[in-house]
Amino acid sequence: MKQDKSQLTIMTMNLRFGLARDGENGWQHRKSLVAQLLKKYPGDFFGFQEANHFQADFLIRALPGYQVLGQHNKTIDWWQSNLIFFHPSWHCLEQKHYFLSYTPDVTSKLAGSKWPRQCVIGLFQKEKDQIIVANTHFDFDPFVQKESAALVIKFLSEFPIGLPVVILGDFNANPGSLAHTLFKTQGFAGVFDNETTTTFHEFEGKDTGKQIDWILYQGGLTPVSNQVVTDCFSNRFPSDHYPVRARFDWPGSYES
Repeated sequence: MKQDKSQLTIMTMNLRFGLARDGENGWQHRKSLVAQLLKKYPGDFFGFQEANHFQADFLIRALPGYQVLGQHNKTIDWWQSNLIFFHPSWHCLEQKHYFLSYTPDVTSKLAGSKWPRQCVIGLFQKEKDQIIVANTHFDFDPFVQKESAALVIKFLSEFPIGLPVVILGDFNANPGSLAHTLFKTQGFAGVFDNETTTTFHEFEGKDTGKQIDWILYQGGLTPVSNQVVTDCFSNRFPSDHYPVRARFDWPGSYES
């Protein structure tokens, strides 16, 4: 009998820099909301951006049993990391950390980029299934974003070809941008490519038209559901970004 493989659930979320002076929306007021959100929406992989070290430590406690990669430069208190948390049913076979620059192994940035931006990539396996997951955060200039997209594609070429690939992140750009168009030419699609939605809402839950948090995929994965997670708790949001969540069917099926 032909039977579908188990599905894959992935979420991306910009946490909002934990040291920001956000008043009533400061991290100390939001962290319990993040924990509630993660409990409500379990998954195989979570990609977080703008994670300070103390936020990473909190997430480790909030996601017991999960493993994490991507925490970088723990000697600097204000450092922001891109983190990939993965369910214990998955094993990480290979991981790499890059800066979005032409010297990716050292702290650096592209010309025109305000900050040193990063990309974390892992190769994961569960039983016979393998997948490559990347998590990144782009700067603001559209041409820098396009260069960053080209670099992410180059970094992915250092991993095995032909596998399913998912790219998570805050791209600071809407679908249709230069970076998004470049990813499309390389065979990537986004789970919200054909829908207009807001993911950056400025802690107010408003429609800003900024659909800047994406889940991109290729390699035979088929999205069966997508969701912008707009939950608030006691009139407060876990972040100024809505998380984006998607569930995928694996390529093909198997006989049992």
